[in-house]
Order: sequence, then structure tokens, then C-alpha cells
Amino acid sequence: MEKAEEIIQLFKQVRTLPHIISRLTRLINDENSTLQDFEEVIRSDPALVARLLTLVNSSYYGVVRKVDSISRAVALLGMKNLHNIAMTDALQAMAGRDNIHGTFSFNRLWLHCTACGICCKMIAERIFSINGDDAYLTGILHDIGLIVEVQVDERNFIRAFDALTADPPSIVELENRYLGTDHCRIGYLLAREWLLADPIAEAIRDHHAVTDDLTPASARGILQLSEYIVSQLGYPMKSGVSLPLAPVLANHLQDNMAEYKVLAEDLPDEISRIRDMYEN
Repeated sequence: MEKAEEIIQLFKQVRTLPHIISRLTRLINDENSTLQDFEEVIRSDPALVARLLTLVNSSYYGVVRKVDSISRAVALLGMKNLHNIAMTDALQAMAGRDNIHGTFSFNRLWLHCTACGICCKMIAERIFSINGDDAYLTGILHDIGLIVEVQVDERNFIRAFDALTADPPSIVELENRYLGTDHCRIGYLLAREWLLADPIAEAIRDHHAVTDDLTPASARGILQLSEYIVSQLGYPMKSGVSLPLAPVLANHLQDNMAEYKVLAEDLPDEISRIRDMYEN
């Protein structure tokens, strides 16, 4: 992890990691925290306040009366939703303005991560009947290490990314060849720094590991299913590149094909709604 930690420290010299994330995570992990505690933390970040009020008044939430106070917004969205909004904003802030570096595009990555977050949430809730908030967070953050790498060592990152094709070597192998670490390790360390739950951090760390020692309903299983689906639907990390699917996940997908077909049909509309919400 030494090289990954070094890259994170270099990144912090370029961009400040939002400390509000760990403060909100602590509140979520504290069963005695209240909505008032969340409101107090949010007030310390004017940019988050503005985004929160914009989102809660968007057509996505369909509120009848305009919400003009933080307390009402927090009460309406709930603590988990609020935390996920803050994390999504953090991801956007870390990426900054769109640039195309070789074959790498921040906009394409943002769309891929957004699609994965939404798809993870849909799989968790529709297929496995579990709460999808943590699944969304896993999906939206799984490639955060790529954002860090390209801004710390653009030349070597682009060498790795430009060499990526549908055939081996994988992006992880190329990153380790050119940068001495990979985005999975970097993402894992950031997730730990932000005090995210172990299953989220571990899914980010292992999301390129194609093995049979996982269950489809696990955080990593849901994330790998999501990456496969969104890539098949035209939202890959890089055009023409799709991740392989472990046999255990391929079998699960085949056994539940009817449900996944409906999910795949609904996914583009859900992605459009989220994009409109965050881009307006």
C-alpha cells in the first residue's frame, strides 16, 4: 500500500479531500446522532448547503412546496441519502472540470460511476430486496482512484490507460506496471480514511478480482454485476472495454435473466434523471 499512500498524499497537495465526509460518516455510524447533528455539520459547508437545497427542490424528488431550510431538506432526504449526496459532490469536486487526457475522459468516467451507482442500488433493491444506499455508494466511488492517479501522475496514468484494450493485460496490471499501484488500492485507502463501512471499502479494493469466492448479494458481487451490465449498455470506463464476469455471477445472471432484463430497460431513464439532477 506504500505507493498508493504516497499518491494520495501527493493528491492532497493539489486538492483538499472534503473532511465533511468523515464527519457525516461518524454521525451515520453513531446510533445516538440526530438530524440536528447532521444539520450542524452541513451548515459548515456552504457549497453543500446550496447543492442540497437545489437537489431536494429538483423534479427528481417531486416536492410540492419549495424546501428552503436545511432542517426540512435533511428531514425529507434522510441521513443516508444526505451522506450519499455529499459523497457524490465530493467525487465531482475531486474530478474538477472536464478534460480529455489521451483516451481518458473525466466525463466518461463520471457517467460510468454514476451508472454503476444507480445500477448497484437497483440490483440491491430489486434483485436482493436489501437497502440500496450502501450499494449506491460502492458504485459511485469504485473508480475514485483513477481520478487521483490522473491528477498526480498524468503521464504514466495515460500510458497505462491508452494501452488498455478488451484483451489482457487488465487496467490493474497496467497501472501497477506504470504507476506502481492501482486505483483499487487507492480507492480502498480513501474509503478507510472516510470511515466507510468495511464491505464498501473491500468491494472497492477487490472489484477487479474475478474469483468464485464471493456471493452475488455481497457488496463486491453487486458491484461486479453492475459494472458488467452498465458496460454492456454503453457506459464503460473506456469505450470498447468490458470487465469479465466470474462464473458464479454469470450463472446468477442467467438464472435471473427476466428480472435483469427489466432492470436493464429501466436503467437508462434512471441515469438520465440523476444526470439532470446533478448537472442542472
